[in-house]
Amino acid sequence: MNLKILDQAEVDLIEGFHFYETQQAGIGGYFLANLYADIESLRLYGGIHLKPYKNYHRLLSKRFPFAIFYTVDDKTVFIHAIVDCRRDPAWLHQRLDRTQSKNE
Repeated sequence: MNLKILDQAEVDLIEGFHFYETQQAGIGGYFLANLYADIESLRLYGGIHLKPYKNYHRLLSKRFPFAIFYTVDDKTVFIHAIVDCRRDPAWLHQRLDRTQSKNE
């Protein structure tokens, strides 16, 4: 499968990098390496994860408390959001709704 990280998801990765890098130098790079490995796994496993909200599949990161929300269309996995699971679920739903309306 092909992977497409949408603009807002790229912003999510950058924000996560900055958050962890301010905690301790080098952790931001470790965060990105792990999240990109999780995203890369979607080449094989895209579409098998549960859909906890609307048509979005959710992959939980193996090392960080982050979730990757994605959709699958034909042979492409579209990454819509990469969010901290510690956020309020209501905020997350609003975020995904905004993402959906931008991509329609």
